[in-house]
Amino acid sequence: MNGTSPLEAWEGPLRTTVGGCFPGERAVFRGHDLHTELRDTSWLDLYLFGVTGRRQTPAQIRLLYAMWVNTSYPDARLWNNRVAALAGSARSTGILGVCAAIATSEAAIYGRQVDVAIADFLVRARAAVQSGRPLAEVVAGELQVNRSIGGYGRPVAKSAADERNAVVLELARKEGLADGEYLKLAFAIEAILLAGRWRMRMNYAALAAALVLDMGLSPREYYFYLLPSFLAGMPPCFIEASERPAQATFPLRCSALRHEGPARRPWREAGTIS
Repeated sequence: MNGTSPLEAWEGPLRTTVGGCFPGERAVFRGHDLHTELRDTSWLDLYLFGVTGRRQTPAQIRLLYAMWVNTSYPDARLWNNRVAALAGSARSTGILGVCAAIATSEAAIYGRQVDVAIADFLVRARAAVQSGRPLAEVVAGELQVNRSIGGYGRPVAKSAADERNAVVLELARKEGLADGEYLKLAFAIEAILLAGRWRMRMNYAALAAALVLDMGLSPREYYFYLLPSFLAGMPPCFIEASERPAQATFPLRCSALRHEGPARRPWREAGTIS
């Protein structure tokens, strides 16, 4: 009915195609019985079936698992793992600490926002090239707008190759998944960046995005695939911090900080406006 609000139009039983739970009877997962048809499915296969509504091949699942494994760093100095470690130090619960760490994985510089950005750019760049634009022109245009391209360059190791790339690329070749258009495009972009003044190597974000796009996932589906990808490194950081005395993780004296900003200023009297 025209003019009907969403509240009115969607009132009543939940309409869903993704599944449902029937306590004491069965559970349905995208039209399949979870406990009979899907009971032997690997967790990642099931997870991606939920995200995409499609099943992945065994070769794709092996590569997708490897892409998770090879970015699972239990280093509490990393921005999201630090949150987990500090939560453990503060005696938070594991779920709160790890969920907070996953939330900070959305970071714009190192996290999920970069992954979505490079996946989106690869899709746009491929479409532009297919329409007849030179790739070098597409890359230059992106740099003019955004000054950088997510997935290329690595502030923590500017001159070194990303240590994850060779491992994952080797497996992709072994599984017959290294000949896709997006992967070729990602390497072509790297060649342009290395030949120009930018001198930016491809990092893991661009490689992973290209491989997954070649499997047929959209940038949005890729985002959900990545959601748990840092998870394995977080509990070790939380647990180790919780086994130390409280507040013993990353303590730092103010005197240890090197400050190059404004000089020390006295407190003003109450009510005074500076």
